[in-house]
Amino acid sequence: MKSSERNAWLFLVPALLLMGVFTFWPLLFGSFIAFTRYDLVSPPQWVGMDNFRYLLDDVVFWQALANSLKYLLVVPAIQLSGIALAVLVNRSLPGIRLFRAAFYLPVITTVSVVGIMWNWMYADYGVLNSALHYLKLLAVERDIGFLSDDSLALYSVMLVTYWRGLGYYMVLYLAGLQSIPAEMQEAARLDGANGWQRFWRITLPMLKPTILFCSLISTLDALKAFEEVLVMTRGGPLNSTYTVLYYAFHQGFNQLDFGRGAAAGLALTGVCLLLAWLNFRLIRADHR
Repeated sequence: MKSSERNAWLFLVPALLLMGVFTFWPLLFGSFIAFTRYDLVSPPQWVGMDNFRYLLDDVVFWQALANSLKYLLVVPAIQLSGIALAVLVNRSLPGIRLFRAAFYLPVITTVSVVGIMWNWMYADYGVLNSALHYLKLLAVERDIGFLSDDSLALYSVMLVTYWRGLGYYMVLYLAGLQSIPAEMQEAARLDGANGWQRFWRITLPMLKPTILFCSLISTLDALKAFEEVLVMTRGGPLNSTYTVLYYAFHQGFNQLDFGRGAAAGLALTGVCLLLAWLNFRLIRADHR
C-alpha cells in the first residue's frame, strides 16, 4: 500500500469507527432483534417471523402505516413552497439575508420548543381559535379541536412538519438556483423571453436534479415522522396520529417489546428503500 493511500485510510479510520459504532452496529443488531422476543432484560429469544405476523394482524400498525402514507401529502406542498420561496429570496434586496434567516429559524429550533409553541397555538383558547373568532369565522361558543379532533389532529401535526421544514428546502433550492449560469438567463432575456418563460424553459429544467433530490429527502422524512407526534399528541386522539416510527417507539419503550418495535422499523425501512429506488430510477431516466 502506498504511503498516500495509507494516510488516506488513517484519516478515514475515526469516521469509520464512529459509523461502525453508531450506524452499522445498531442497524445489524436492530435487524437481528426484529426476529426475536427481547425485553431489554432477558436475552433475545429467536421467534422467526412471529413479530411480522403480529404486525399483519395488528389494526393499530395498519392505521400507523396509513397515517405515514398520508404524511406524504407534505412532500408536494413543501417542495412547491420551497421553490417559490427560493425564487423570492434569490434577489439582491436590502435585508434579504435577514429574511432568509427568519425562514430558516424554525429548522434550528428544537422540536420541544416547537411543540410547546404549536400546542399553545392549537389550544381551544389559543391563537388560531382566537383569530377565527375575531374574524367571525367561528361561533362564539365553538372552538376547533386541532389536536383533540381525530379527523384533524394528523393534518395539524403535518402542518407543523411543513412549517419546520420549509426553510431547509428553501436553502437547498436557493443553492440550486444560484448554481444556474447567469449567462443563460441573460441570453434568454436578450432574446425577448419574459420572466415566466425564463422560469419554465430555463430555471425549472436546470433545477430538476435538485427537485428530485429534495423530493427523495422529504419523502423519507415524511415516512419517518416521529418527533412532532411524540411531543404534541403521543399518537392520540384514538390513535389518529400514530405513525409507523411512533408505533415502533411505543412497542419498544412503552410495551418493552423491542422485537416488535424493531420489526415495525424494518418494515418501514423496506418502504423507504422502495421509494428511494423509485426516485433513483427517475433520476437515471431523466439523464438518459
